[in-house]
Amino acid sequence: MRRRTFLTGIGTASLIGLAGCGGNGGGDGGSPTDGGGDGENTVEMRTDGSEYIFDPMGLFVESGTTVTWVNASGAHSSTAYADGNGGATVTRIPQDAEPWNSETLSEEGATFEHTFDVAGTYDYFCIPHKTLGMLGRIVVDEPGGPAEGSMPPDGDVPESDTIVDQEAVGWDEFHG
Repeated sequence: MRRRTFLTGIGTASLIGLAGCGGNGGGDGGSPTDGGGDGENTVEMRTDGSEYIFDPMGLFVESGTTVTWVNASGAHSSTAYADGNGGATVTRIPQDAEPWNSETLSEEGATFEHTFDVAGTYDYFCIPHKTLGMLGRIVVDEPGGPAEGSMPPDGDVPESDTIVDQEAVGWDEFHG
């Protein structure tokens, strides 16, 4: 079974299991919502013991794709590395890209969505767990931009070429 198919199944099952858990607002494409989506481009945010996780932590999508982050456990955010955004001191998204910041989602099942319209490499982090290495990377269409050629200042993420080749790089796969 292809990893993307497997992850899609897990994401869909997770969203079904989280349906009705409540959320933090309406679904305007840039704010927390109470669920939905088909799991195709879903990133789970969770706390597992002393680990703080985006899973998958590397994701490949095409321009115009909406990615949904689901808070499975703990309190987390999805925040683009854009200077001054959520405490970021560097910019690691393409120049013409719109930065995002979900703010901290603490309710289990809360979701946040962002649509990626500009090609390139996007690094992002969780505000409360950035210094603990809760980071992720999304490649839209092809690698490029200020995130290429180096790692974020707060830890490591999968290489962009690996993300493109595999379409998704899970947390366990990267840390295993």
